[in-house]
Amino acid sequence: MIVQRLAIIGLGLIGGSLARALRAAGAVAHISGYDPDSSRRQDAERLCVIDKVYDTPVAAVREADLVVLAVPVMHTADALLDCLPGCKTDVVITDVGSTKQSVLADVARACGSVPPWFVAAHPIAGTEKSGVAHAQTDLFRRHRVILTPHDGQDPAARALVNRMWQAVGARVVEMDAARHDAIFAATSHLPHILAFSFVDMLAQLDGEGDIFSNAGGGFRDFSRIASSSPQMWHDIVRANTGAVRSLLDRQINELQNIRNMIDTERWDDLKALFERARTARERYLTQIE
Repeated sequence: MIVQRLAIIGLGLIGGSLARALRAAGAVAHISGYDPDSSRRQDAERLCVIDKVYDTPVAAVREADLVVLAVPVMHTADALLDCLPGCKTDVVITDVGSTKQSVLADVARACGSVPPWFVAAHPIAGTEKSGVAHAQTDLFRRHRVILTPHDGQDPAARALVNRMWQAVGARVVEMDAARHDAIFAATSHLPHILAFSFVDMLAQLDGEGDIFSNAGGGFRDFSRIASSSPQMWHDIVRANTGAVRSLLDRQINELQNIRNMIDTERWDDLKALFERARTARERYLTQIE
């Protein structure tokens, strides 16, 4: 048993999957929850994802030992402030946001400094589906969870969050918040921008409806993440603008370089680029645990 009472604020895919996974692991005795969307609250109760769903965050966290803020990154600090009036004095609060510098900065502005009991975390798991109805018990198994401890971090709070994620089968690692944001701008945030942009471009070209109707597996594979939540990814890009902008500039330059290879018929150079990319991806696949 990790904690007696857990509260989850935000009943989407991540919050719902965490509740299912912790229950399956026998890691918590009671799970309460809140979401501003009444339909999600109803789904969480109907599907028995949450033991008790409340109409306010204050009520949801009142007896909780551990609170998980599973909300969009730009709403983390607001969700924290909404919860604090109902929290116990020895509560531990953590988040699941995809950017960490912005979360820590927003929490510091809201509270004067980042409280010792706040643990910044990011589970590297998810699907293109959203909402508690798509929650999966094994979503986090064999996936990484990144913790980005801050200067005032309480070691006991960090250890509790670490144990929670280990209980659902995740592998917990720690890194600096700035390094985290740079890595995930490259491996997650930019790919989502490219997928959204690519699908939007094709949709504008598909006047006769024959592009999408003839698309094959390659299109499905590349465009899958464009089915992700637009609001969530809007918030992530806004929260990590600096790192995303720099990588987007590099990607634009890379595409211009490819265009130049085609214009000047440098086919050997184009093939070499493809071979480098294929080798890099194959190497990446061997590193997946």
